[in-house]
Amino acid sequence: MTVRKDIATITERIRERSRDRREAYLARLEAAVSRGVHRSTLSCGNLAHGFAACAVSEKAALAGDVVPNLGIITAYNDMLSAHAPYETYPALIRRAAADAGGVAQVAGGVPAMCDGVTQGQPGMELSLFSRDVIAMAAGIGLSHNMFDAAVYLGICDKIVPGLTIAALTFGHLPAVFIPAGPMPSGLPNDEKAKTRQLYAEGKVGRAELLEAESKSYHSPGTCTFYGTANSNQMMMEMMGLHTPGSSFINPGTPLRDAMTREATQRALAITALGNAFTPAGRMIDERSIVNAVVGLHATGGSTNHTIHLIAMAAAAGIRLTWQDISDLSDVVPLLARVYPNGLADVNHFHAAGGMGFLIRELLDAGFAHEDVQTIWGNGLRSYATEPGLAQDGSVERYPAPEKSGDERVLIGVPNAFQASGGLKVLKGNLGHAIIKTSAVKPEKRFVEAPAIVFENQEALNQAFKDGDLDRDFVAVVRFQGPKANGMPELHRLTTVLGVLQDRGRKVALVTDGRMSGASGKVPAAIHVTPEALDNGAIGRIRDGDMIRLDGERGTLEILVAQEELDSRPLVVPDLSANGFGMGRELFAGFRQLALRADEGAASFGMEV
Repeated sequence: MTVRKDIATITERIRERSRDRREAYLARLEAAVSRGVHRSTLSCGNLAHGFAACAVSEKAALAGDVVPNLGIITAYNDMLSAHAPYETYPALIRRAAADAGGVAQVAGGVPAMCDGVTQGQPGMELSLFSRDVIAMAAGIGLSHNMFDAAVYLGICDKIVPGLTIAALTFGHLPAVFIPAGPMPSGLPNDEKAKTRQLYAEGKVGRAELLEAESKSYHSPGTCTFYGTANSNQMMMEMMGLHTPGSSFINPGTPLRDAMTREATQRALAITALGNAFTPAGRMIDERSIVNAVVGLHATGGSTNHTIHLIAMAAAAGIRLTWQDISDLSDVVPLLARVYPNGLADVNHFHAAGGMGFLIRELLDAGFAHEDVQTIWGNGLRSYATEPGLAQDGSVERYPAPEKSGDERVLIGVPNAFQASGGLKVLKGNLGHAIIKTSAVKPEKRFVEAPAIVFENQEALNQAFKDGDLDRDFVAVVRFQGPKANGMPELHRLTTVLGVLQDRGRKVALVTDGRMSGASGKVPAAIHVTPEALDNGAIGRIRDGDMIRLDGERGTLEILVAQEELDSRPLVVPDLSANGFGMGRELFAGFRQLALRADEGAASFGMEV
């Protein structure tokens, strides 16, 4: 089926806006491709260094310049549950490459931090910028110019966006992303959330809280709630950068290993040395980006991608805007209910039909572009499948199920949970912001109440503990943008505001910080742009000012005369503490160079 007219119109708008920059990007890509197999440009001394650690047979193969060499970029570390499985992947990939007549080398490692560990801690102020570090670190690994294609081992919040930026910066190389999968289901997410609320209210102690958290996050693999990490995996499949059906296969299973071997072999098959050359930058175009956004809306994915997708698209010369994302949300239906937008986790989503069912539904209804290039080579329709393990240990695929295995978790387009995706741009005299409404009850999406202003989330939490917040109000948490302190996630506000809402209070959040995939049942205007430190109006709000947040109409307003608002001085608090400790000293330049949130917040001068 052809794509719907409204989807086609938005896609064409992006294409026209991007034309000059995209053409320049593709010209650079083609120039790089035309230089031929890249090891041929290295001197003998360069090449000898490049394969010094290889086996004798591999040296001979690489010296002949006719065997493809696969560069592995890995985000392995064994502290992060999602990335711990990657410890064994390089050896598995090398064996699979050898079986396919190629060679594989670890080209470089990139950092991978866990926002779950750093929530509310100074290290969280490095989180967003770690995306840019990851892109640059991957670039260093690939700059050795030894490789015919690259595979990327990464899962979590900033890692996949950073790796995607790198893959598109090196867009003359084919790129295959290899996931490691989610951990098996543990303590249900709603039970974990309930314990968090009880702890915030002082009704259970730290021991009970730690027990609940440990039962939820309990083994190697990605966290099972639908935050940024699992939204990443969905998007890689929607963009055709995964092999079909690979996003949510649990680690440590025979099928997971078989899919890793298959991904390796596919990466070698699409190099310039074969007949199916698929450079990443040529493959990913405006339609691919739109498909990623459509998938985000259809599954109720992470608000972080309203920042990351803009930066990822910019790396391929494509200009994506918040308005594009919002307009797509208005027409794409919500087809999945995965925590925090429901009670299920990603394992339940996969069992109900997963990505294969979702993609088929979106294609059949014309919400996604079918005629895109993918690493699989057959357009997006080939992803409407379900993988299984064949008797010989390889991967075999079946058509996606016609009916969802659990319609409380995954539903077809005719019976969608709601008509829109639930990500919307808010506009008004406070600037622009993002709101995620898919987990917010309709009757809670409008709040008009006096502001209570905080300069950090710790101050709000302390006010809650002191009993000062048992009333209707809009919490304004400012000086949390990229330039102020690196735009940390303010995840600790979710529980406190949720408690107050459950008590019957009308509450909302307005912030120039982030809330991520954990954005939940409380209406939250996040990523407010311009940020306070960038002379944004959010910096001029005073306690008691009436704030109106309307998630249905898409407005965010301070009910103060514009003349008075403009006359108020911007009072910047002492932010010097944000510049020191836990490595924050090293990121002063990033804070100074960071673009606005609606421009992707990149810190290395990437134009959007």
